[in-house]
Amino acid sequence: KTNLVEAIAYLASLNSHRVAQDTPLVRLDADRAVVRGNVVSAGRSVLLEVEITPGKANRARINRSPARAAKDILGVLRTVLFAPEDLALVKGEPQARRRFIDDLLVSRAPRFAGVRADYERVLKQRNALLKSAGAAMRASRAGASDLRTLDVWDTHLARTGAELLAARLELVEQLRPLVAKAYDEVAATEGGQASAAARLDYRCSLGPDVELTPDRELLSAALLDTTGRIRRDELDRGISLVGPHRDDLVLSLGPLPAKGYASQGESWSLALALRLASYELLRASGDDPVLILDDVFSELDTQRRTRLAELVGIAEQVLVTAAVAADVPDSLSGARVDVMAGELRRVR
Repeated sequence: KTNLVEAIAYLASLNSHRVAQDTPLVRLDADRAVVRGNVVSAGRSVLLEVEITPGKANRARINRSPARAAKDILGVLRTVLFAPEDLALVKGEPQARRRFIDDLLVSRAPRFAGVRADYERVLKQRNALLKSAGAAMRASRAGASDLRTLDVWDTHLARTGAELLAARLELVEQLRPLVAKAYDEVAATEGGQASAAARLDYRCSLGPDVELTPDRELLSAALLDTTGRIRRDELDRGISLVGPHRDDLVLSLGPLPAKGYASQGESWSLALALRLASYELLRASGDDPVLILDDVFSELDTQRRTRLAELVGIAEQVLVTAAVAADVPDSLSGARVDVMAGELRRVR
């Protein structure tokens, strides 16, 4: 079941919600995998295909014509997927939350796939230079050319980092009220309101003294100034200590951070609120995305199951997977397909 919804989400994002690399997506003993789907939007049918070959760049086709790059298919299909792994958005490390916000950026504006790739390339090159230059300095062999080269990469990091950071700040600002509203709806008690208000904030590695404004020039200048001030520390450690790769989303319930304080039920509700808020944000900027709920009803109590079914019932297309059919509320009626031994069988 998860393979099916994962394939659909992969066509939308070129990422898996389970694994960081593409290699595990290819069946054991197979040399490649092909994901193919027909997307109907605004009365137009588009055939999307992605070929995943371990060790090689993925190839994509649109209506059977080769795309220049796989990322060219981004934006044709939009999905929002909620899965058990999403609990890491609340309880896990910052990397999961950074990936969440960046994936949402790409879903809204596919050009940010290039922005993110550019920043990751610059970061990799800069880290390699910091490591080699730092080792040379400790051996008293560092020359002025090493530091001049580092100045160039500082500029690249500031430029690409400011572009990504500004977009994140704008997105968090738009997402914040939607998360609060969604959490209140999901976690509402019999009194009609959640016991604590949910809040979403952005924690930047530039520190509390830097005003966080989505002004790319100001952010670039702040990144460049900070990297200059901490250069010695970066050379000693051989890594970049400031930039979007060190930032985090802070999730709170009332006055307390959710991580470490939220109960299991509150954590599930908050993770779900993040996905429902994402759905509302994407819905407001274009066609309704496909909403995917991968084996989540079994993780929720009866009250949250009912609330979730009510909230997703308005979606144009919802895909739900469950190991036990009774876990899915009756209000979510529709076509049912059983997955047996790797084969799909239409039941109704």
